[in-house]
Amino acid sequence: MSEWIPPREVNLVDLGFMDARSKLIDVAAFLDRVQRAGQEEDFRVVALKEAIGVLSQAEATRAKEVLLSFSDASAEPIAKATTQGACGAVPPK
Repeated sequence: MSEWIPPREVNLVDLGFMDARSKLIDVAAFLDRVQRAGQEEDFRVVALKEAIGVLSQAEATRAKEVLLSFSDASAEPIAKATTQGACGAVPPK
């Protein structure tokens, strides 16, 4: 499978910049609120900050790496569920 190359006549920056900018501002505002509430140590916030660090990488695998950073890589099933739903990040063990 070859790497997908977008057509040259499509300006992806024109199409997506404002949406990405808006989402980044939303994340910054969320982190500000979390900090003011003293909840920065929550494992989900820690995982989010670690995933944000992936955005600086030069490789074009950022989406994959961010997704994997939130994923539980364990192969063994747990004996009993401790929650009723997904929480979006891997809780500490």
